[in-house]
Amino acid sequence: MNFSNGESLGNAHGSVQTESKTGWRKIWAFIGPAYLISVGYMDPGNWATDLQAGSQFGYRLIWVLLLSNLIALLLQSLSARLGIVRGLDIAQASKNAYPRFINFCLYILAQIAIIACDLAEVIGMAIGLQLLFKLPLIWGVSITLLDTLLLLFLLNKGMRKLEGFIVSLIFIVGLSFLIQMVIVKPDVPEIMKGFVPSALNHSSLYIAIGIIGATVMPHNLYLHSSLVQTRKIDRSDEGIRNAIKFNFIDTTVALNLAFFVNAAILILAASAFFKNGYHEVAEIEDAHKLLNNIFGSMAPALFAIALIASGQSSTITGTLAGQIVMEGHLNLRIAPWLRRLITRLLAIVPAFLTVLYAGSEGLSRLLVLSQVVLSLQLGFAVIPLIHFTSDKKLMGKFAIPMWMKVMAWIFTVLIVALNGKLVVEEIGNWANANPTTAPIIHYVVIPIAIAIAALMLYILVKPFIHHSDHKPAAIPHGIAKAIQDLKTIQYKHIGITIDFSDNDQDTISHALMQGGKDANYTLIHVVETAGARYHGTQVNDYETQSDQSNLQQYVTALNNLGYTSQAHIGYGHRAQAIAKTVKEGKIEFLVMGSHGHKALKDLIYGTTVDTVRHLVNVPVLVVKPQNK
Repeated sequence: MNFSNGESLGNAHGSVQTESKTGWRKIWAFIGPAYLISVGYMDPGNWATDLQAGSQFGYRLIWVLLLSNLIALLLQSLSARLGIVRGLDIAQASKNAYPRFINFCLYILAQIAIIACDLAEVIGMAIGLQLLFKLPLIWGVSITLLDTLLLLFLLNKGMRKLEGFIVSLIFIVGLSFLIQMVIVKPDVPEIMKGFVPSALNHSSLYIAIGIIGATVMPHNLYLHSSLVQTRKIDRSDEGIRNAIKFNFIDTTVALNLAFFVNAAILILAASAFFKNGYHEVAEIEDAHKLLNNIFGSMAPALFAIALIASGQSSTITGTLAGQIVMEGHLNLRIAPWLRRLITRLLAIVPAFLTVLYAGSEGLSRLLVLSQVVLSLQLGFAVIPLIHFTSDKKLMGKFAIPMWMKVMAWIFTVLIVALNGKLVVEEIGNWANANPTTAPIIHYVVIPIAIAIAALMLYILVKPFIHHSDHKPAAIPHGIAKAIQDLKTIQYKHIGITIDFSDNDQDTISHALMQGGKDANYTLIHVVETAGARYHGTQVNDYETQSDQSNLQQYVTALNNLGYTSQAHIGYGHRAQAIAKTVKEGKIEFLVMGSHGHKALKDLIYGTTVDTVRHLVNVPVLVVKPQNK
């Protein structure tokens, strides 16, 4: 089988070798992706729903957790199968199967889900910092912006280092709850009764859907189908079959660990609060305070540490999922730090407003609501996933068997039906609670709900009615074209950016190689003083005079060597001034020197080159200094 497509998470695609390994080393090579997935199953959003379930209903909703885990195991294995067999993530496969407008709608819904997930991480981290260090919530929310730098650092270190960091955080969470279980001494026979399904009223239904939404997260399905592609495998039938098997082992172990953590939170709430008469503990802060009152200082400290660890680990995987969704659905790729910053800001704004106007109580309600939003979006990821992995034309002998397909559709119908019931009930409650908002409900909320339902019906029915041609996945950089009849290009006017550093000689040398003595050269330097930014060409300060003199020396030297050149001084913003000179001077080719900076300096100095490339419509040659 040969599937030639754009690479998901291209910077890490196929970066982990598995082919030359055997035995335990073979299994170890595949372990990792599911652990990055599992953190989404034990993030702060789960804590809120698990605490509510345990405090309000005791051990009775453990069966919902188990059901959620079984659903997650099935769906995540389908997601991994899609990535392994077809070399596509769900977003890329959707790009092939559905029209552009539908993909845009799916992207918006997926992005809302990722923001809801990130919102849970922001709130959880802020609450954890407050509990552990007495830090005000507003400061905790602000500090969560800094994890963008941590993500950049980890991504630059490689996929294995990122997976190791995540696993260490999961270990901290698991160990913390293991110790807490010893402290609270739960009632084991009552726990076993909780695995027997029971009827759900409106209150328990809301919590149950929140648990499903917090457990089976849509962005995790996107992420898993991409992360399995970080393993370089043998593309023979046997190699693909082994990859599916080893990834299933990875998924089973990781999700059972996540189930242990979720069950531990629910059991902790049931043992500590429900049995002691505290039936309305929906807020993490209250749980922390009551733990301190009942069991002393050790349990609440472990509780806060685990909360911070789960929030930090989950926020990293949310960013990766955002990158996958954007590249797959929209064919758009942006810098990871910018992607992370946008997602985090979109989550921080509602968190900020909630803290300012509703305090910690409102923040906890927002946390539970974010998990319900995740559950409502789940169908839009699951339905295409089942279609893609069931298609024998595309999956060949690796299409899922009938029993697996039936189970997947049963779980999907269950999720969609529960969500539909909840939406109808909630819209009715909103309309009855405040008659003044009835027009908004009828003319805004209900039409949006109908449109979303119609979209879900479309993605469900469309593959049954009309099979897509499944063209190769569009990738941000396009598809290679045939090379033929190449002609030499002669540039008559070449621009050279000058910064009066050691880089100038290399930059000028490369420019001269492009045009020789037949071309005309414009040496460009930008004065960036405060006066230059405000007064432009009217400024005549010392730096401007000095720069003009230095630039003229370069021009004179080139002219003496037989080249035709002239100087041009720009003012103010560096990239914009260079682009303006290129356009007004009708420069055909631009040569720029690279500073060779890395990490943080690259964010500062590298932006000029990147910005100029997008502002001009001529070729740009970036010269890296030979002494760097």
